[in-house]
Amino acid sequence: MEFPDLGKHCSERTCKQLNFLPVTCDACKQDFCKDHFSYTAHECPFAFKKDVQVPVCPLCDVPIPVRRGETPDVAVGEHIDRDCAPRPG
Repeated sequence: MEFPDLGKHCSERTCKQLNFLPVTCDACKQDFCKDHFSYTAHECPFAFKKDVQVPVCPLCDVPIPVRRGETPDVAVGEHIDRDCAPRPG
């Protein structure tokens, strides 16, 4: 006996596997299988909204804010050149 209305197909264009327990991406709201649910696995175009990381200065241990589209290495480098107050030791 088949259940044609059960489950959802993986939204990854190369997969389309039928899943009875699909995972919905919290960024793009599409359904994926266990192999494609991560942002990188399905190349999520909205991952930048959810996958946010804040770099920390290696010299003073202060979190460095990074503007959207800016490279974290550049922001940390600018902080070290201008605002960094290294901790002794």
